Amino acid sequence: MGERALKTMAWIVSLLCLAPIVAVAVTAASGTLDTWNSLMATVLPRYAWTTVKLVVLVGLGAATVGTATAWLVTTCTFPLRRTFEIMLALPLAFPAYVLAYAYTDLLDHPGAVQTALRTITGWGPRDYWFPEIRSLGGAAAMLVFVLYPYVYLLARAAFLKQSPTAYFAARTLGHTPWSAFWRVSLPMARPAIAGGVILALMETIADFGTVAHFGVQTFATGIYSAWFSMGDRMAASQLALCLLAVALAFALLERAQRGAAKRFPAGSRNETMERHPLRGWRAAAALAACALPVAIGFAIPLVVLFDMALDAGRSPFSSRYLGFVENSLILATVTALMTVAGAIVIGFCARIAPSLAARFSAAAAGIGYAVPGGVIAVGLLVPFAALDNTIDAWARANFDVSTGLLFTGSIGLLVVAYMVRFIAAALGAFDTGISAIRPNIDAAARTLGRGSGRMLFEIHLPLLRPSLLTALLIVFVDVMKELPATLIMRPFNFDTLAVQAYRLASDERLQQAALPSLMIVGFGLLPVVLLCHTIGTSSRPRKLIRPQADALLPSA
Repeated sequence: MGERALKTMAWIVSLLCLAPIVAVAVTAASGTLDTWNSLMATVLPRYAWTTVKLVVLVGLGAATVGTATAWLVTTCTFPLRRTFEIMLALPLAFPAYVLAYAYTDLLDHPGAVQTALRTITGWGPRDYWFPEIRSLGGAAAMLVFVLYPYVYLLARAAFLKQSPTAYFAARTLGHTPWSAFWRVSLPMARPAIAGGVILALMETIADFGTVAHFGVQTFATGIYSAWFSMGDRMAASQLALCLLAVALAFALLERAQRGAAKRFPAGSRNETMERHPLRGWRAAAALAACALPVAIGFAIPLVVLFDMALDAGRSPFSSRYLGFVENSLILATVTALMTVAGAIVIGFCARIAPSLAARFSAAAAGIGYAVPGGVIAVGLLVPFAALDNTIDAWARANFDVSTGLLFTGSIGLLVVAYMVRFIAAALGAFDTGISAIRPNIDAAARTLGRGSGRMLFEIHLPLLRPSLLTALLIVFVDVMKELPATLIMRPFNFDTLAVQAYRLASDERLQQAALPSLMIVGFGLLPVVLLCHTIGTSSRPRKLIRPQADALLPSA
């Protein structure tokens, strides 16, 4: 495989990733102003205001929880600190909509908590007030306790690689540990914290399952309603364009924050941060501050889901559920292989032939992470549906034969949607691995007569095996959890675990939804366990934590 072939393949993959975005923009622009005016007069202000409130709540919550816990486990000593270093990342295994199903069963009016409250107090249904879980605040809480690990991982990596010299100087000048943190450590870690918050916000605006289950109307639910309930592709495209604009704005902010983070070096001295021993009530407070997000985001919902699954009496080995697992595994495996292959082509092309075109190719492919699944689905279905209709009309006119739908509603098009959505994750893991390979290895290979293809297969791929396995695992699990694109684009009678969990929860059959939800969480634990194993076994966390965090938290 020559260099020219690699460049051609890289451009094909990049243009394929850009196609849904261009299609959404073109379709929305081709619509009439009547549709836009109707949206402005009816649903658009409500969708926009609700989305803004959700983004603000999740951003503040994720920043507070993630930064506070990262600082505690990095600079303080208290009971179970090492355990919480790992456990604070575990909520990443839960999709937000699965957390919503668990807490709805636990906290809703007929749930265990309110039932116990009425039993103990003797109150009737109207004799007390209880927070409503099916609300904007409830949706924000679910998203905060699932997404705060983005901030935690990047903030902890930033705190670990800070030079302690400035912190020691602040303490020498009479500042308390809290004052030194607020005036020195926090400003130095601000770009990394902001990057983690922006990643969490991109996931927030893309979320569909949680807000749909709680009846919160955002852009994501509006796109689905316009496409399925109203059958108005023009309204769906114009709503998708609004959401796309917000997502791309967050993507640009995230890239700017990553660039800003590079301005803060670790310092020339190889010192380690002094840990403050906490005792008494301070140790108890630190323990509670770390235990609370782990309990809310992982332990409690896991116990609730297990209890619900046992009560439902469904077997995970029944032919019906094995079919859901098979469909999910087929989609996840095929997508992971194709996505990592595309990331290898784009990343390696940027390595051997760095140019403006190569950088644009990588940026175009990586932008899909910022685009919600519903937007990608609309962007692919509109042009491919038109193509199917054109082919069918031509076949009818010339051969009196109907070709039906060749692309729309096919597994192939769904895999393309997943690839567009998650190739940035694979690119992040690939870039993390290839950055450790010195350029002089490439020069030596070329001196020995190796072309680009042989260099890739004989040198880079063997050296990149850990990073590529990480990329495969990340994409695999992301596909298992993806809901909006799967709901809109899946073939007829081809349900996955995520779709089955959503359908059962939509019908208020939460106990039956527990089993597929648990299966999704089980698969979601794989990359988190990989990350935790690396953190736990590394004897030099300064050098290993950040690359693994970057691999799991791809740039948009």
